[in-house]
Amino acid sequence: MANTLACLNRVRPLIFSPSLRHGVLIQRTTRPCLVNPAGHQRRGLILSPRRHRQKVQATKSIAVALTGALLALWLYPIDDGDHHALQHPYSGGQLVADGRVPKEVPAESAGDDDNDDDQSAWATFSLSFADLSFVPSTEAISEKVVDMIMPEWVKAVPGYMRKLQREMDMAPGSLAAEIWREAHDPDAHPEIQYSAKVRVSNDLCDDEKVFLERRRRMIIPALARFLGINERDIHPDDVPTIAVCGSGGGLRALVAGTGSFLATAEDGLFDCATYISGVSGSCWLQSLYYSSVTRADFRNAIDHLKARLGTHIAYPPVAFTSLTTSPTNKYLLSGLVEKLKGDSRAQFGLVDIYGMLLAARLLVPKGELGVNEKDFKLSSQHEFIKYGQNPLPIYTAVRHEIPEMDSPGYDGPGSLSEEAKDRAKRESWFQWFEITPYEFFCEEFAAGIPTWAMGRKFKNGSDLPSETGFRLPEVRMPLLLGIWGSAFCATLSHYYREVRPVVKALTGLNALDGLIWGYNDDLSKVHPIEPASIPNFVHGMHDKLPKTVPQALYDREYIQLMDAGMSNNLPIYPLLRPGRNVDIIVAFDASADIKTDNWLSVAEGYARQRNIKGWPVGAGWPQPLQPAEITASQLEDAQAKSAADVDDKMAEAKADRSKPGEKTGLKPFGEQAMKPESRRQAEAAQELGYCTVWVGSTSERATDKLPPVDDTTAWHRLTSPDAGITVIYLPLLANERVAPGVDVATTDYMSTWNFVYTPEQVDELVGLARGNYAEGRDRIRATVRAVYERRKKMRVEKEKREGLRKILKRQGDHFN
Repeated sequence: MANTLACLNRVRPLIFSPSLRHGVLIQRTTRPCLVNPAGHQRRGLILSPRRHRQKVQATKSIAVALTGALLALWLYPIDDGDHHALQHPYSGGQLVADGRVPKEVPAESAGDDDNDDDQSAWATFSLSFADLSFVPSTEAISEKVVDMIMPEWVKAVPGYMRKLQREMDMAPGSLAAEIWREAHDPDAHPEIQYSAKVRVSNDLCDDEKVFLERRRRMIIPALARFLGINERDIHPDDVPTIAVCGSGGGLRALVAGTGSFLATAEDGLFDCATYISGVSGSCWLQSLYYSSVTRADFRNAIDHLKARLGTHIAYPPVAFTSLTTSPTNKYLLSGLVEKLKGDSRAQFGLVDIYGMLLAARLLVPKGELGVNEKDFKLSSQHEFIKYGQNPLPIYTAVRHEIPEMDSPGYDGPGSLSEEAKDRAKRESWFQWFEITPYEFFCEEFAAGIPTWAMGRKFKNGSDLPSETGFRLPEVRMPLLLGIWGSAFCATLSHYYREVRPVVKALTGLNALDGLIWGYNDDLSKVHPIEPASIPNFVHGMHDKLPKTVPQALYDREYIQLMDAGMSNNLPIYPLLRPGRNVDIIVAFDASADIKTDNWLSVAEGYARQRNIKGWPVGAGWPQPLQPAEITASQLEDAQAKSAADVDDKMAEAKADRSKPGEKTGLKPFGEQAMKPESRRQAEAAQELGYCTVWVGSTSERATDKLPPVDDTTAWHRLTSPDAGITVIYLPLLANERVAPGVDVATTDYMSTWNFVYTPEQVDELVGLARGNYAEGRDRIRATVRAVYERRKKMRVEKEKREGLRKILKRQGDHFN
């Protein structure tokens, strides 16, 4: 870290040198002619509209670039050799993942906070940060020229820095000292009084079970209103378990998801839901809804987004103001101080910085004085669900397991035995973690801890005090916001897949593509930007968890988590967890390319791996027509053995789907069917509409591919006794009737990497999402009604059978 900050000081003159500014920074806006004392008139600097637009764009670029340089280089902890970063396994560099300490660096050298060892995380950060100087050098140019070519806010940067340095030096009366003092106060952080243990079980936690009972009672009147039936006629066992989920996609998913969820609330469906789950931007939406910022009202969320998204999260004046001005600075920086001061080996990286910037935009209301400390702890959201008044939110993240390199015996290429390689292939490549206000849980581990215990260390199933002898407060929301949206922590394989279609389309580059793709297995093991790390709660729990848990994981103090969209951009996996018994999944998909990234079909592999009965096999965007035996073979081959296999199969499937099919002219409904008599539906299924419904079967064979329900088959299939999970899929498609000219694929501001939305763009995207829901409103209501009637029918038949058995038992039999 110290070397990185010193490097920034060395390059500081270059950043502000005239040669670098030339051609990059545009002159300031229109200025009137000035008359000097000698009477000579100076030429006015009047910009044309085109030049003015260039200046505005350049200013935005400069703002983002400088903020990235400032914050990343100031705070990103990189020591000599960059031993934190994941490097290519064959590059000769050292791989350090999930917080492991390099072999040549003994664990005890990490420092002891009690004696202020200079190698501790906080000491290293504070010393380096205090020595940082960032004052623009203008020696070679006149003040007049500087005034013309530099944005006004650049002059305030040194002042912001000096103020932030004073607040972070841990001196008496500083902000850091106040944060650290309160970290020991049980009145401010009640959770530090309680010890925590790892719960090893596949069952739902007790808090969630209590919630389910309360939520079911709240749903009964809502379901009666939604279906237009008498509340007294609804038996609690007849209430279907409905889950609403939102996809990833940055601010696009956040804004569009707000519109979609608002539509469900206005229609009455949201009040009938038991769960909501999110990935990436949809997690940001959930964190807003369950906060004092919106007070659990999607209309308030829209007003908040319109007020806060007009400024880029990395615009320096606003970002620095939030970090240096009370009360926002305390809430944004608390996680940093507690993490580095309480754990001598903690890492603070780009994801943490990104999370702080997101929190400064999303969790701080307009005016900033209304910021609420409770909004910065996820466990505080239990206040919005403790009576069952809202659905239970499920947040998601993934850990990327690299089986070969993460094996204990890995010491470079060819170092593993065949047995170790076979064991590695059986381990999960992406392990899903879910976070609710109650529990932080991993299904692959069959283990979890209370959410309020996140951030503290564990060993052998029990929590450990920090180096200072007390338990740390719960990890703060800024870090979680960064983790949920850290798509930039993808592997090199993911990055190349984004640009591969362009490379393949360019004449003469097919050979280059073949060369790069041939190393895809290696690319899938490299994260250019390191994911965030948190303490590993299964540390030391050898032989206490399922055998599928990677053995090397038990020896790690930390695990790295990232955006769950790296595995699946729809958060369906947690909804299929045993015990939740979800009947209906309403999936809003705002992915960038919904037709090629077929996330519903990816969930199919998970359902098979977990032996989940009733998943609608074949759900998702259809492939071109092909013989049934080929489809069956593809389904059989879908069990990939490695991440490279997954990438290759997905690439092949996308290439197949991209081939133009025959135009049928029929009304689109959904998927290709396996059976010849269903060919009419298959031909009509080359495109999906605004709302498509699939229903699984509990008696289906593994290779049966079920088409979506249509208006003629819906009631029969949804009410069938062997009906399984119902999926209602609503992709974010263009809709000229409600939002002319707006399309996810072509509209610039809908890019996943865009962080500025004007109020007009927010209204436009919200309107599109609400309009799309309106297209499927009647079908959704009919689907819920059919599932309700099926549950009711099955309950009545069960009661009749039990009543008959009781009668026969009272009458006895002929042996009496």
